[in-house]
Amino acid sequence: MIEVQSYSEGRWTNPDDSAREVRSAIDGRPVARVGARLDMAAALDHARRRGGPALRALTFHDRARMLKAIAVRLNERKETLRGLSFDTGATRSDSAIDIEGGIGTLFVYASKGRREMPDSRVYLDGPVERLGRTGAFVGRHIAVPLEGAAVHINAFNFPVWGMLEKLGPTLLAGVPAIVKPATATAQVAEACARMIVESEILPEGAFQFIAGPVGDLLDGLGGQDAVAFTGSAATAAGIRRTPSILSNATRFTAEQDSLNATILGPDVTGEAPEMDIFLDEVAREMTAKAGQKCTAIRRVIVPGARMDEVAERLSRRLADHPPGDPRDGGTRLGALVNLEQRRDVIGKAEIIGAEARLVFGSADGLDPDGAFLPPMLFRCDDPDAAARVHDTEAFGPVSTLMPCRDMEHAAALANRGGGSLVVSLVTHDPGVAREVALATAAHHGRLYINDRSAASEATGHGAPMPHMVHGGPGRAGGGEELGGVRGVMHYMRRAAVQGSPDMLTAIGGRWVPGAEERAGPAHPFTRRFGELEIGETLRTPPRRVTLEDIEHFAEFTRDTFYAHMDGEAAARNPFFPGRVAHGYLLLSFAAGLFVEPNEGPVLANTGLDGLRFLKPVEPGAAIDVRLTVKAKTPRTPEYGEVRWRVAVFDDAGDAVAEYDLLTMVAV
Repeated sequence: MIEVQSYSEGRWTNPDDSAREVRSAIDGRPVARVGARLDMAAALDHARRRGGPALRALTFHDRARMLKAIAVRLNERKETLRGLSFDTGATRSDSAIDIEGGIGTLFVYASKGRREMPDSRVYLDGPVERLGRTGAFVGRHIAVPLEGAAVHINAFNFPVWGMLEKLGPTLLAGVPAIVKPATATAQVAEACARMIVESEILPEGAFQFIAGPVGDLLDGLGGQDAVAFTGSAATAAGIRRTPSILSNATRFTAEQDSLNATILGPDVTGEAPEMDIFLDEVAREMTAKAGQKCTAIRRVIVPGARMDEVAERLSRRLADHPPGDPRDGGTRLGALVNLEQRRDVIGKAEIIGAEARLVFGSADGLDPDGAFLPPMLFRCDDPDAAARVHDTEAFGPVSTLMPCRDMEHAAALANRGGGSLVVSLVTHDPGVAREVALATAAHHGRLYINDRSAASEATGHGAPMPHMVHGGPGRAGGGEELGGVRGVMHYMRRAAVQGSPDMLTAIGGRWVPGAEERAGPAHPFTRRFGELEIGETLRTPPRRVTLEDIEHFAEFTRDTFYAHMDGEAAARNPFFPGRVAHGYLLLSFAAGLFVEPNEGPVLANTGLDGLRFLKPVEPGAAIDVRLTVKAKTPRTPEYGEVRWRVAVFDDAGDAVAEYDLLTMVAV
């Protein structure tokens, strides 16, 4: 018997007399006790007073490094989590989805934090906006962490992934988290939480773990707090109605019930490789985690002429997935989380059965102690007249097969789910993919399209990826968890900042055109990463562009476009006064003007961003360059990335080209 503890205010607390008993999904024996009365106001205060300030004092890169360190630690101890997961009904492959999936999510957020976010406490959201005629008054959006706490309420089906996929973006944003796992699998979540706490990687107060009821926790939330919920629509609705959440406009995101669908394209014949792809996807999504996935396929939509074939072939595949002991390495379908969940699934299946007939599986003769249930496939031949097959989610290994007349009809059936997390399409026809995408995107959070070209790398209908949005409209809750930096923004506050270029440069840590330019003590390419300062600028002497230069460049590169070689033709072009220099010739000359050729701290040129040619340069004109340190981003202990603003001017003082140059510079 595991005594599942809570971690709050820097200490672990045992279950008390209010605790609930958790039983094994395999044989019904008691395996854990969960629940204790805690001071929720004190937990919130601890997060806000200790955890929040400590996290906000760190940069995005600091927080990303912490996420990576946690992921490494959990990865070294994942077998402990896997062993505990068997009593939740999860097979080894189910545990991999949960445990390795959660750890992988932390690794992705750690990587994105280092690569896509600055080594700063301020995130710059979008470009600088010129708000006046001369550029003396500008604006841009910044994002900073909320100064409250994030409350995470997680579902039973993914005790590890469900916790880590919320923690990743929250901690990267700089917001402390109070995590409340589902009681049914809290023993697995607690083991993961204990590994995080004992690592001492996070500052005190950044992470708290509440096993059992949350008491009056939600009543203490304010406008700087956030709630992220995963679970049933009914529970989500109750949380939304909490007076403190309503009155304080507390951020609330929900990922909830979802009648996900998959569609078979009309181009897919019985012999096409896409048919096997489709059948494999459906069978896997019906049986992985015993169908207890918010992204599982609940409705299978196929062209009417394929109904009999799909029903027969899918039934044969499902016959290869009998329920069994999840500890057995050969088991592909484990148990539901407990007997209560099995009763709920059977009850929902009976509702579906009123509009559809069962073509595979049965709820007869079930184990009275273990929460096992075979896959159940229903067939609804008139989905237009049906209602409950489109609004009833049996959260287990249950799906309903239904026919469509064409892809317009298929999309309409998929959309009748009222908003879902994912709809998938198996087709090899790009035209079908476009038609279905345009007809379904407003109703689903993710569109997953698979065919013979993508199959070798496709992650699966039911696999949310941390790089992409996970969430959906309507019935699915309206939230958008994950999605890379988009997920981080749920825990940050966007503000518009307006002022002079110098003010915005100081606030954002990135040079804004029009801000002060300062000459350095030496050529910037001779200065190391730590020596360079934002706004440091090199101004070069001019170089004249001759007709001979243009003709030599054309001959050397074989770029003999008429604007550079034929004066009469160029004059007929509304963009040119006559023959002009190649844009890439100007870039080459610009580099020749500002590059320091000798060996030094500049290690490599890794590319350029935002190149614009602003004014044509005629033969005889002179150009000069301003090279400004725009931003600095550490990459490794040995080097960092310097973003330079390059502006090329002609002898009339007009900008003719501009771009950002990226170089790696030794620390």
